[in-house]
Amino acid sequence: MNPPIVVGYTATKRGRDAVAFAARLAAATSASLEVAVVLPAQGRSVITPPDAAYERHLHALAEQWLAEAIGQLPGSVTARPQIRPADSFAEGLIELAHERGASHIVVGAGGGGLRGRHRLGTTSTELVYSSDVPVVLVPRGARKLAADTPITRLTVAVSPRPTGDTVAADAAALASATGVPIRLLSLLAVDLPASADTAASRLAHSTQASEVLAATNTVLPEGMVAEVVVADGDSIEAAVADLDWQPGEMLLAGSGRLAQPRRLFLGSTVAKMLHEVPVPVVVVPRDRHHEGAGA
Repeated sequence: MNPPIVVGYTATKRGRDAVAFAARLAAATSASLEVAVVLPAQGRSVITPPDAAYERHLHALAEQWLAEAIGQLPGSVTARPQIRPADSFAEGLIELAHERGASHIVVGAGGGGLRGRHRLGTTSTELVYSSDVPVVLVPRGARKLAADTPITRLTVAVSPRPTGDTVAADAAALASATGVPIRLLSLLAVDLPASADTAASRLAHSTQASEVLAATNTVLPEGMVAEVVVADGDSIEAAVADLDWQPGEMLLAGSGRLAQPRRLFLGSTVAKMLHEVPVPVVVVPRDRHHEGAGA
């Protein structure tokens, strides 16, 4: 059995989205699920003293929610309920991921987003700026896909910066576990000024894409072939919107260059991509495969 996957659950549509996709990912990677509800830590408020009866009620309610969520999972997926006290939902998920040696933390979109699109909520925002475990952001409506929808392709947003190697290594491991192909996505020449030489830019873009492929192939397992796609557009959002996306696809992207080693920091490029990407997005911490980092 591979390392488990932690999924943050609330009894809402976005909670069901997160669990639905986490179950598909677990089935594809032969992993188990840790389905977690995070409750306020006892004594967190210094203004209102803790009420033991109310805390028991919350705990019983969380148990009921978890039983209902796990009861909807396919029989092939093993899942354990987890009720965690913590100062924040994100903190509780990260602590659980550390304890269980989890491969990923999965969370749903924030409220108010469009179906098939991403919207960062309080928990996902905290995670993508602090976690040292890869975070999977699930778009709204993921629960609508059939439970047996397989993972079909991994698209990897590759950067010429060192973070690209980290993402490629994660993509290679995930592709090996799921048996799906990799598509390398280059967004190196978008958001150009109006005065830019378009023809020269495209030529440079093509050269950069070839260099990205050559560099990425050094971390891919022998025999693993990756397709390279160059996305052109007047903006990052426009370039991403013109790409084809499969229902069973995932996008992997690295942390921004301001990230501390082994930590997430959502860069501006990935933040813009989230506006248009209709598939789950995995944000990978910086340098986590370097010496001293976790696997």
